[in-house]
Amino acid sequence: MSEAIQRTHTFNAVARVLEGDLRLPLAQKIPTQAHALLDAEGGYRAQHTTGYRLEGILSFSAGHSQVAGNRSTKPGQGWSTLTTTVIKDLNILEVLTADHVVGQIITEHPLVGYVPSISFLGTHFENLRIAGHRVELDLDLNILGEKPANDAPYAKDPGVASRVSSQYDRIREHQDLPAELLERYNRLSSTFGGSEAVECSLVNQAAGRYPGKSFGHVITIPGFGAITLAKLTVTHEDYHPETGVPKKTTVNLTMVDLKLGCVIDGTVALGFSGPNGNTYP
Repeated sequence: MSEAIQRTHTFNAVARVLEGDLRLPLAQKIPTQAHALLDAEGGYRAQHTTGYRLEGILSFSAGHSQVAGNRSTKPGQGWSTLTTTVIKDLNILEVLTADHVVGQIITEHPLVGYVPSISFLGTHFENLRIAGHRVELDLDLNILGEKPANDAPYAKDPGVASRVSSQYDRIREHQDLPAELLERYNRLSSTFGGSEAVECSLVNQAAGRYPGKSFGHVITIPGFGAITLAKLTVTHEDYHPETGVPKKTTVNLTMVDLKLGCVIDGTVALGFSGPNGNTYP
């Protein structure tokens, strides 16, 4: 019996449109919206919400999340997982608006080996604006590239290392970079390559004539807060004792991560997805 037939895969995928916490003007947890969770056996799950409004703070006309997992019917391919989040007519305090925000990840765990291929095909922002001004995005859906050879971690891949390091350098070269971001990206730059984790963004740059300042994929707006776009993390764990190959890979994408710091204070995460799973043995 071949290795491919002997192996099994347990699916683990989640997608949600919204979650968060407010501290001011009142302390409350923002109820999670459109939370879809995939069964361990795979299949398909979807959740929808319409006409969402949190007072005058945040609203969208529709939100949709879906998760799917199955063994590929194509010869030589393994187990595929899909996560999608869609937010329509997003409006946050009449400052941050977008017609559509779509986050999508497709992973394939191989028949032989453990590290999955990762695709962000379909991910995009449509008509993203700040205070009415269009935000021009340099979106790089290929920042992870092809699956690393020999089941190596993504952080060890030369192409990934080059692209992510360049992203860090572009952020750190800003003369007026806030101290918090300078400390963060100095730390990420110093540990990248020695760690088995990748933290980066699908957005290289967010340009425009909007109020505030852009530091790569992070935008700070006085009187509003900080916006982090398309934040991506890839983490490897559970290394094989003989080969050193990571048997578990966790992928998480948040399309809009907000730290509000004005009359409204709190954190908001929009468009979160994580298509993760494990193959045995």
